Amino acid sequence: MKLENISIVLVGTTHPGNIGAAARAMHNMCFNRLVLVDPQCAVGEVAYARASGANAVLDDRQTFTGLAQAIADCGCVIATSARRRSLAWPELSPEAMSQKLVDMGGSSRVALVFGREHSGLTNEELQLCNYMLSIPANPEFSSLNLASAVQIVCYEIYRRQAIRPAAAVPDAQDLPASSAETEGYFAQLQQVLESNGFVNPEQPGLVMQRLRRLYLRSEPTRNEINILRGMLSAIERQRD
Repeated sequence: MKLENISIVLVGTTHPGNIGAAARAMHNMCFNRLVLVDPQCAVGEVAYARASGANAVLDDRQTFTGLAQAIADCGCVIATSARRRSLAWPELSPEAMSQKLVDMGGSSRVALVFGREHSGLTNEELQLCNYMLSIPANPEFSSLNLASAVQIVCYEIYRRQAIRPAAAVPDAQDLPASSAETEGYFAQLQQVLESNGFVNPEQPGLVMQRLRRLYLRSEPTRNEINILRGMLSAIERQRD
């Protein structure tokens, strides 16, 4: 896995010092793609002071208003969370996460998503992700400082990358489908399921959430998403 293909995505960060400290943690481990989603503070003097020289990471940052746009080109999206959810999401340990990314090879883009300091990610944001990553910690005090969490995750990947040769580059159609491609499939799937009465358009509810979990867990490739969308299009033509 090429480290330049991995984005560190910070959602709704409220303090500029946390953005700067996260940039420093990234630069320590040779990461340079910082993405901010709906930041609640300006990236100014405080952020650069806390970055302690990792200015290039802050200078080259990208900013988006929503998570879906920020991860649209990513084939694998991993959310970090210390909070248990009512609908369990596929989980990875830091070690399993780093192994998985190295095994993926170097061509697919990856997003590692970190939520708000006080409330983390919403359930809707989590549903855009393939996996949830939890960092083992004191069960009575498990909430890590944002920059500390970034440092641990980046270190695990950097360490694994250093001891494992990169995998062969797969064919483009065998790469994981991007988030945008997968979201396009989900939109078409929901439309078809609603039109045939399987899903209530007023309350798609847990059905679509569970289908999301199923497909995201399987990490469909671009070719597989194209096949699935072709099947749905054939169903729609038959119905028409």
